[in-house]
Amino acid sequence: MPTSTSVVRVALIGARGYTGAELVKLLAGHPYFELSLVTSRSAAGRDVRDVIPEAPAGLRFSDMEPTDVAHHPGIGVWVLALPNAASQPWVKAIDRHSPDALIVDLSADHRFDDSWAYGLPEARRKKLLRARRVANPGCYATAAQLALMPVVDLLEGAANVFGVSGYSGAGTTPSPKNDPEVLRDNLLPYALVGHTHELEIRWQLGHPVYFMPHVAPYFRGITATVSMRFKRPLSFDELKARYVERYAYEPLVEVTDAAPLVRDAAYRHGAAVGGFAVDATTSHAVVIATLDNLLKGAATQALQNMNLACGFDELAGIRPLLA
Repeated sequence: MPTSTSVVRVALIGARGYTGAELVKLLAGHPYFELSLVTSRSAAGRDVRDVIPEAPAGLRFSDMEPTDVAHHPGIGVWVLALPNAASQPWVKAIDRHSPDALIVDLSADHRFDDSWAYGLPEARRKKLLRARRVANPGCYATAAQLALMPVVDLLEGAANVFGVSGYSGAGTTPSPKNDPEVLRDNLLPYALVGHTHELEIRWQLGHPVYFMPHVAPYFRGITATVSMRFKRPLSFDELKARYVERYAYEPLVEVTDAAPLVRDAAYRHGAAVGGFAVDATTSHAVVIATLDNLLKGAATQALQNMNLACGFDELAGIRPLLA
């Protein structure tokens, strides 16, 4: 395991996507991580700075296969920024050749595997300390859990999450969900039953949740409007107090009286939770959470998890960027 002052070499597998690019930028300014290996099949051989100007100097994209892990024994952290269902050959190769290395999987492949630490620091910080296998949460799942965790013990029946994301959440592969013509003047619903993030939220909270995702014609940011009913009436002050107490010492969660706006979440490393609305006569309440799907919903959270697992300051490489 690295010490709190050692430099740890990092490999980023699949860096051409939006999340990979954000992580490259974050690692470029990190005091303890050194980005040593960056892969992209489509950009192999190109200088990383030609694609991501903020990247460290001297890096080129490489085209690697899992079997090549054996040739990189000095890598301390492997970040897998791959599509769902693509990580297993890499995990097996790293387990074989670098079993002590940290793996952070940004896909959904290990979010339901209890042998992996689930990478939501606000919920699993102790398990993340010195973890060797970390499953980074989904962006929608992060927002919904932050909105629900302070009151999950009081919920009666399923909570309902209406989610809207910028089209960067659909990735770079062309589809209707990131097609400007389809999205122009539009709000596109999709996967309204059984979305992977719905299953993830249920699994982590141990409570039924229904999730309705939509894509909007802006690039980045998520808003999750959560409607829920409680076992007993709560006043506005009691409801808000639960969130203030729960997140009082969480540096990347802000509790607000006003409804947080998705445009204010863009390019910010934290999440905002607020806009509390309560009907005490029916024990019904609504809470809103916003975050940047590429940062707290992905890259910033991955860096938090890397810091915790390696024994560094949780906000190393993040703190100077906080707005």
